Amino acid sequence: MKKALITGITGQDGSYLADLLLKKGYLVYGLIRRSSSFNTARIDHILVDAHSPETKLFRKYGDLTDSSSLSRIIERIEPDEIYNLGAQSHVRVSFDIPEYTGDVCGLGVLRLLDAIKETRIKTKFYQASSSEMFGSSPPPQNETTSFWPRSPYACAKVYAYWTTINYREGYNLFASNGILFNHESPRRGSTFVTRKITRGLSRIKLGIDDCLYLGNLEAKRDWGYAKDFVEGIWSILQYDKPDDYVLATGESHSVREFVEETAKLLNFDLAWQGKGLDEKGVDRKTNKTIIKIDPYFFRPTEVDELIGDYSKVEKILGWKPKVKFKELAKIMVDADFDKEKRSMVL
Repeated sequence: MKKALITGITGQDGSYLADLLLKKGYLVYGLIRRSSSFNTARIDHILVDAHSPETKLFRKYGDLTDSSSLSRIIERIEPDEIYNLGAQSHVRVSFDIPEYTGDVCGLGVLRLLDAIKETRIKTKFYQASSSEMFGSSPPPQNETTSFWPRSPYACAKVYAYWTTINYREGYNLFASNGILFNHESPRRGSTFVTRKITRGLSRIKLGIDDCLYLGNLEAKRDWGYAKDFVEGIWSILQYDKPDDYVLATGESHSVREFVEETAKLLNFDLAWQGKGLDEKGVDRKTNKTIIKIDPYFFRPTEVDELIGDYSKVEKILGWKPKVKFKELAKIMVDADFDKEKRSMVL
């Protein structure tokens, strides 16, 4: 029975990956940060009492900023595969807490790789790299595109990417990078723009909230489905040699388009009025303003457009996205509307 260690198991990707690995018969160990409140909502459906013989998922307390905990956990578990999905992953927030972001997203990877080297555990390592590393490089972006990071988060991810390659080449570790473009789902954090939109407009439709505040409506991203992407993540470590791969959909859509698609699914009649910071979205059926612009949500340095070229991973590993833009929006809208509607009854 294979053993896997997942950092960031309580996040979107970590929870979907845990689902996948358990179905494949793995023993799964998840790195959990200590918190005064429960932070396991995304994995509660697969948690079993640790004393039960049926348990295949185990929580281990540790932190990417604490090298001793990482070394101790790796040495005791001796995992066959390590998936580093833990991060401070909110790009806008990384401008507010740049040092912490660099510590977790950059140095945290160094700590993990060095723990693997020093403990001499034979394992395969996956690093969750990001399309944000490409930044202002012209699209489409693939494995040979130059990095041009435009945020503290992206800078930290570039450091982690090259650290992974250096440990692979310098110490002969099986260490691979997956450069994932934006991937969303109903498990996406509610402060990320796609969930913010589907949840926010659902709450407005149900009469819970009055208005949704957004930033740059023109930013374009390559949005895929997180559940698809974790299958690609797993396949990267099943190949017989380590390498670096872009996972994407090959399509680009603006934040404005995502808003419009969500509004359409919720039966709003959305019209845009005004320009710049004064622009607003009005529901023509009620004549109510349901979207406004808040300058806080603009980044100091913006990434205008990301489009991924996933031809390498399709050719070598046979992976390609199943769910694309409109289907993704519907999956998220259906889930958020249902969740918010049920919350009104409770």
